[in-house]
Amino acid sequence: MVNISINTTQNVNINFEAASVGERLLAYLIDWVIKIAYAIVVYQLLFKAFNFESWAKDMDQWSVMAVVVFFYLPAIFYSLIFEALLDGQTPGKRVMKIKVVKIDGYQAALPDFVVRWFFRIVDLNLLSGIIGLIAIISSDKNQRIGDMTAGTGVIALKNKVNISHTILEELDTDYIPTYPNVIRLSDNDVRIIKDTFLTAKKSKDYATLIKLREKVIEVMGIKNQLESNDIQFISTVIKDYNYYTQNM
Repeated sequence: MVNISINTTQNVNINFEAASVGERLLAYLIDWVIKIAYAIVVYQLLFKAFNFESWAKDMDQWSVMAVVVFFYLPAIFYSLIFEALLDGQTPGKRVMKIKVVKIDGYQAALPDFVVRWFFRIVDLNLLSGIIGLIAIISSDKNQRIGDMTAGTGVIALKNKVNISHTILEELDTDYIPTYPNVIRLSDNDVRIIKDTFLTAKKSKDYATLIKLREKVIEVMGIKNQLESNDIQFISTVIKDYNYYTQNM
């Protein structure tokens, strides 16, 4: 099993299992089936339903080629289009539950997908994909040349690691923080607070929640607690820390 260690923007290392060669190959084959099906549909419409051959007689060779290429552009740019729209996944990758991510912890963006798509010429088209296969097998992060160049990797989404195992919190775009003093805490402080909070909350250990709240108030120097109970307060503190560290 190969792991990809991603250092997030909050200096939190999260280990993901890299997608295996078999998973990537199956995703690739699924995508190829979809592209072949699309090509068949286009052929049936273009040459059967619209009788392209008859009215193409009045066109020069370059014009005919331009029309054909135009209709097959979605197949040519298939992976680029879907990875950009589906946040690093094609239909094949989605079925296999694998995804393209940046190994530096940032969100993969269109330029990254463009680089990966361009290097398909080397990875997947030359020597029937042998180059890409060798690159994946020999890479310590199961990366093909396109991944190495774009700084991306393909991870398996079947990992048990999720956001609840880190100090990260999902925040609404209009989230308004409550306690500016939360910046007195460190990543390690918040990690301990969150781990203790989740464990105490799950076991309904209210005594621990009270002690945790009191300690947080002491360290942060909070004068007035605005939340009505310990759970709401600690949850707010964790979210506030995420808000300030994400926007620093």
